[in-house]
Amino acid sequence: MSLPRILLVTGTDTEVGKTVVTAALAVCLARLGSVAVYKPTQTGVKGSEPGDADEVARLSGLTSVHEGVRLEDPLAPTTAARRVGIRLPGIGDHAARVHELARTHDTVLVEGAGGLLVGLDTEGHGLAELAGRLDLDVAFVVVVRAGLGTLNHSRLTVEALASRGLPCLGLAVGAWPAEPGLAEQCNLADLPVVTSTPLVGQVPAGAAAMSPRAFTAAAPDWFVPPLGRRT
Repeated sequence: MSLPRILLVTGTDTEVGKTVVTAALAVCLARLGSVAVYKPTQTGVKGSEPGDADEVARLSGLTSVHEGVRLEDPLAPTTAARRVGIRLPGIGDHAARVHELARTHDTVLVEGAGGLLVGLDTEGHGLAELAGRLDLDVAFVVVVRAGLGTLNHSRLTVEALASRGLPCLGLAVGAWPAEPGLAEQCNLADLPVVTSTPLVGQVPAGAAAMSPRAFTAAAPDWFVPPLGRRT
């Protein structure tokens, strides 16, 4: 498995664990070189409240963590911006920010908003269009649920990437339960088969509640090489 310069983290839905997976990936990649993290659009936060980028910085210990646009309503970025009459930066602006970070870092992690096709700019362009604007090698990590429904949602997301000619490095379970049931255990075996995509990681449920020291020590065990140290 070769690692790209730009790794884009998307999900099969909202609240699937993208932020904690991004933080864990940042820890793993920092063992291999310098890492920057970029969150193009953050919704559902007020004023100086901590957002996803702040959580990534807290858990991973990275200092090069950046947020683009911040919107108060907990909605899709295009909807939240429309409600307050704000025109969002274009996807080209986000691509320029990623290129800028890539000039001074070995790897740039980009965390999307919600699922793959959620719009990040006023025209509705999302993470897929952002990937198409980048001149460096890119790949996606798709964060998936562990339980029922994940096979369908995961396959839809992987097929959406494939239809656009966008590479997928693999799937990562965003919250693997301490006591997985039958559905979770079966999904772990079925996900790579149904999606024709490798499972590259399993982040335990509740990982965000760990201390940063414990999180950074454990994160490499949650992923397969070369991201992690699990065999």
